[in-house]
Amino acid sequence: MNIIKSKNFLPGNRTVWWVFIPGAHILWWAGLIFILISVESSAQQFRIYGTVKDNSDNPLIGANVILLGAEKGAATDKEGNFEIRNVSSGLYTLEVSMVGFKTVKVADLNIFDQSKRVDFVLEPIVIEAGQVIITANKYEQDISDLPVSAEVIPYEKLLRKNFTNLEDAMRYVPGVNMTSYQISIRGSSGYSKGAGTRVLLAYDGIPFYTGDTGEIIWESIPVTQLERVEIIKGASSSLYGSAAIGGVVNVITKKIPNEPVTYIKSSIGVWDDPYYSEWKWADNLRILNSLTLSHSRKIGDLGIAASLSRIEDMSYKQSGFYHRYIGYLKAEYAFSEASSATLFFNSLNQKSGNFLYWKDSRNALIPPEADQGQSIITNRQMLGLLFKKIISENFFINFRGSYYRSDWKDQTESANSAVTDLFRVEVQLNNSLTDKLFLISGFESSFSAVSSDIFGNPIALSLGAYSQAELKFNFPLIATLGLRYDFTKPDTLESSGALSPKLGLNYKVNENLIFRSSIAFGFRAPTLAETFTSTTASGITIKPNPRLKPESNFTFEIGSIYKPCDNLTFDAAIFQNEFYDFIEPGVDRSDGLIYFDNVVRARIQGAELSCNIKLLDEKLSLSISHTYLWSRDLEKKKSLKYRPRQLSFVTADYSFLDFLLGIDLRYWSRVEEIDTELIDLGLVPDGENRAAVYVLDLRAGYNFSNLGLPIRMNFNANNIFNYNYVELIGNLAPIRNYSFSLELIF
Repeated sequence: MNIIKSKNFLPGNRTVWWVFIPGAHILWWAGLIFILISVESSAQQFRIYGTVKDNSDNPLIGANVILLGAEKGAATDKEGNFEIRNVSSGLYTLEVSMVGFKTVKVADLNIFDQSKRVDFVLEPIVIEAGQVIITANKYEQDISDLPVSAEVIPYEKLLRKNFTNLEDAMRYVPGVNMTSYQISIRGSSGYSKGAGTRVLLAYDGIPFYTGDTGEIIWESIPVTQLERVEIIKGASSSLYGSAAIGGVVNVITKKIPNEPVTYIKSSIGVWDDPYYSEWKWADNLRILNSLTLSHSRKIGDLGIAASLSRIEDMSYKQSGFYHRYIGYLKAEYAFSEASSATLFFNSLNQKSGNFLYWKDSRNALIPPEADQGQSIITNRQMLGLLFKKIISENFFINFRGSYYRSDWKDQTESANSAVTDLFRVEVQLNNSLTDKLFLISGFESSFSAVSSDIFGNPIALSLGAYSQAELKFNFPLIATLGLRYDFTKPDTLESSGALSPKLGLNYKVNENLIFRSSIAFGFRAPTLAETFTSTTASGITIKPNPRLKPESNFTFEIGSIYKPCDNLTFDAAIFQNEFYDFIEPGVDRSDGLIYFDNVVRARIQGAELSCNIKLLDEKLSLSISHTYLWSRDLEKKKSLKYRPRQLSFVTADYSFLDFLLGIDLRYWSRVEEIDTELIDLGLVPDGENRAAVYVLDLRAGYNFSNLGLPIRMNFNANNIFNYNYVELIGNLAPIRNYSFSLELIF
């Protein structure tokens, strides 16, 4: 038996003994699952099978086929086939859905004395109205029923753009801007140097962030294994807790098809020369390439999907390279019609260079002398377990457990390193009290332990409990009322807690006009990194601030979806975010050191409008969006750092036969406020150089399936005008580059 002693951990206790018996948590989980599994009575069983194709007769891979009322389903294989086994006699409704296509239902399907075949043809849609989304309220809903703004990125979009890192996909989402690798939804975040985030990343509903910095590690996500990405805009603390004060990004992995599927994707690309010849620092071509191998199959009631990806980038910047390996495993097992479990394993192994700021504007692609030749080695693993048990037709339980280990070290002047273990567990109860009232309640806890020379060796405990009711009235109004309480105890510091209530309304005038509104309170505790970091990197020294307090916010939104005709959809919203004790990095003028501190008050207001159009018999689709942000530090009476006031996106796709052509335009206005202290202290020479951003990308693709070949290829030309811009001061954003990808599915 291993005994770990931690002092001054809980309020009122000077000594707490934590006992860990090796393997005990595994036995506990196994015991819980065993207790919940019920023995089903035997009866004559049948099957429902068929195909799912688009209106061009192409098979749709990964479409979801659900037998409503039986809680059974399947995903289509590489030929669009599906099969649902062990179906008892009865009357059912069969539903087929896929991101980017209209959902189809077949009602009154009578399974009496034989199996049945049902074939589907899905029609593409402009907007995912009628599309199922899980993230907003932790259960499946129609996206048009939500009281908040949401976006869905289908796998097809990830495929066409040849994204190997989910971070890059976020740059094309309306209302979202990225400052380096840090995400901001509607201005919720600036740049915090990797310490903390106000947007929660979830992995099939399991929170996926580090236990020390609390940051999102985008490169860990296996992009080729995703079905879609769901983005919720605005405070979601009432369900997801501390890290979701600015929104949620939930990645939904692909369902495992009934038939074996092997998938191979290879891509190669090259960085063009920089705009100015004096910036060119290398004589050889700067290559980027990737290779992904994956296989999925079902063996009886067991489904398995596994993939391995190797991604390499020589980079357009000196010391900007990386060599990355991503491993992924998903195993599903159906114990019965009423209970199932899913096991996840994700691994990231990476060696990368260290480029934070340029040497100066004449050497924009070269880091300072002290940073040259440095590298960072990262190893991260996540093990997750999902268990679902249907108790009755109206009541079921979800269990989520995870273990996330992070181990990294760098070669900076401080030689930083950290090993972090993060344990999480959540139990969620879902209850349809009536056909008008749905209630979810849950409890979750997390425990993190850090061993490092940059944060010290702190530990932290978090507890949360939540409940939310959704009420449907006799007229077309849906009301959502939720409440969550969070408690956090960071090491020897004082504990903190907060209530996060939420009220949402959705009123559907008709199928073409929908109004929504929401009011929510959020809460975020400082991460261990924000509180305890003490290090020096790139000439910048960061000091700890143990007096850092939690931040909170109040947010509201009013929005509407209007569809004047089948080929035209508008979505508009106005929003306001009031922050209290807002946590932002700054420079202590007395010693020139960076530290995290509480801004007394901050306000973010804005409006967002998006339009989706289908033209030329739906062969041409256009998506246009614009977001206006007005952010203020109310104490200093100036804008918040790294928040552009204007954000615009235009995407056009044209399909002809099996060809697909596309164009993407991104614009955001010149950032008004930056870290001027770093420039004044001479730490980032010429760091004030920045401008409005205009980036144009082109792409083309071809699908060989109608020729009998299981091949798809895509070509991308990004930043075709080689426009020079920065997201973060002193760090030139990606220059012009080209890539070609080839996919085989068999």
